[in-house]
Amino acid sequence: MCEANVYLFKEGKEELILEAVDIVEPDEEGKIRLANIFGEQKVLDAKLKSMSLVNHKIILE
Repeated sequence: MCEANVYLFKEGKEELILEAVDIVEPDEEGKIRLANIFGEQKVLDAKLKSMSLVNHKIILE
């Protein structure tokens, strides 16, 4: 399993945005597109804060 959960860090807290994400890519507008194994997609105006693939966790801000 190579999926990770994506969190948005805001106001000092991590908020779960999307689970089981297997695609993280920038779009043409500089936003980040997320897609998971269930076919769900989200586009966020955020940047990468940290990523731990061993812990299956990606944090955006």
